[in-house]
Amino acid sequence: MSETRSDGELLRAAAAGDRRAFEELYRRFAPWLTARLRGRCADAGTVDDVVQETFLAIWRGKARYREDGDVAGWLWRIGSRRLVDALRGDGARGRLRQALARLRHRDEASAEERVLAGVEHGDLAGALVRLSPELRAVLQATVIDGLTTREAAVVLGIPPGTVKTRALRARKQLREALA
Repeated sequence: MSETRSDGELLRAAAAGDRRAFEELYRRFAPWLTARLRGRCADAGTVDDVVQETFLAIWRGKARYREDGDVAGWLWRIGSRRLVDALRGDGARGRLRQALARLRHRDEASAEERVLAGVEHGDLAGALVRLSPELRAVLQATVIDGLTTREAAVVLGIPPGTVKTRALRARKQLREALA
């Protein structure tokens, strides 16, 4: 009978260089992380790269688990940050193109996807493009991705107060642009 280790035990062993623990951790979480990230990015290649980078960060010791939450949440924060970094070069238009690509690959679009599709062709598209990348990133994280202020702060690598301030500034600029 094999011993089933907890997620935390596996992660600690993998970070210490235990290859079997790392492989088990990967088998447990890579499919889940891939599915979650594909909900945010239609480019399967980018998602696969981000998943690999996430696990490589653990293996190489660049990502440190402080045991202050569940392992899945910790992996999600690393993966989502890496995805934001990967998409940052594309900007808002790239994310909209990805949302539209998801629309083309499914029979029925979700309400969120219909809104995103409308954004590219309406007044909101121009208003979003005129926002600074920092303000757009906060809106992406908090409005489109549905993250809390605290989660967005972790993903974006900025303090929660900065997330709140940028969100307020972004909303104010959008209201002014659309008025």
